[in-house]
Amino acid sequence: MVQAVIWDFGGVLTTSPFEAFNRFEAERGLPADFIRKVNSTNPDTNAWALFERSDITLTEFDEMFAKEATALGGSVTGREVVALLSGDIRPEMVTALKRCKEKFTVGCITNNVSAGEGAGMARTEAKAAAVADVMTLFDHVIESSKIGIRKPDPRIYEMACETLGVEASQSVYLDDLGINLKPAKALGMTTIKVLTAEQALTDLETAVGFSLR
Repeated sequence: MVQAVIWDFGGVLTTSPFEAFNRFEAERGLPADFIRKVNSTNPDTNAWALFERSDITLTEFDEMFAKEATALGGSVTGREVVALLSGDIRPEMVTALKRCKEKFTVGCITNNVSAGEGAGMARTEAKAAAVADVMTLFDHVIESSKIGIRKPDPRIYEMACETLGVEASQSVYLDDLGINLKPAKALGMTTIKVLTAEQALTDLETAVGFSLR
């Protein structure tokens, strides 16, 4: 019996930053998914991991990411990557969140960095305001940059369930990255990999048993 729906933020409630990454790569003549390649090389100790846990500053991230990119044959700074992170709010997903909130506890687990505004790492005042409006809907938000733990560390999912007062088996978790869904599923959560908003809504409707549109 579902009692909580827990959401990732970027790539779920907003458009995926991977789209922005690919546009940047094309403009710069870099191989497709080059930024993701940098982020997935030494994934627990690289610049991205350290920045999401707030173990390094933006300036340190900028320099460290640039060195990692150079080692893999490209030229990208950390600041350039940060500028690409903030996606656009998906209104249909926000509507689903509101409908879930009418029946369940709702939470958010987001890997983010201490740059930009708020959990969505917005780069403009308008985006920051839109993100802030969505954030008020959650009963609790867990941000990696504030707690020093990032997905896919199982502790972050356990923390979410404990804070929301539910068992993992009573929870549905949505994320756009399979690596972040594996530990959630291992804990007993019903997991949904978000590929598109339409697909995610269909899968979530199946999990909760009612229409979200």
